[in-house]
Amino acid sequence: MRLTIRTNLAARALMACAANPDRILRTQDIAERCGASVNHLFQVVNLLQEGGFLETIRGRSGGVRLARPAERISVGEVFRKLESEVPFTECFDGGTNACPLRDGCRLFGYLQRAVEAFYHELDMVTLADLVKGNCGLEALLDFNPRNAAGCRRMEPA
Repeated sequence: MRLTIRTNLAARALMACAANPDRILRTQDIAERCGASVNHLFQVVNLLQEGGFLETIRGRSGGVRLARPAERISVGEVFRKLESEVPFTECFDGGTNACPLRDGCRLFGYLQRAVEAFYHELDMVTLADLVKGNCGLEALLDFNPRNAAGCRRMEPA
């Protein structure tokens, strides 16, 4: 399974916001820190805003921040939102599926269960799980370096 670049950038942007919970971040700064094209990240930020994950603030001091606490943003929910338009394989696309084996193929059912198991695992991971206590990530994404010394390492679950 391979995630789209859009989903990868969404995870980066959300982690940047989660690592800086008390700040409004400029999309340009996130793009620079996360190695992304500003234009591509603007598109991703728009999708994240539509999905209720990010809040966008307009104006001179504007930017983005999490729309809800990192503990309430499931990675599975984010990935589903961004990957829902891209079928896992041809037979997952009811409109354009041209596979002649679909009606008798057992592989479709197994793949469907595998994809759901993948999302189920990610449903149990929150954005906070990815960021809190991850000193290396916090140092990379900290837009206020004075806070870096306060990181307390936590091991992943």
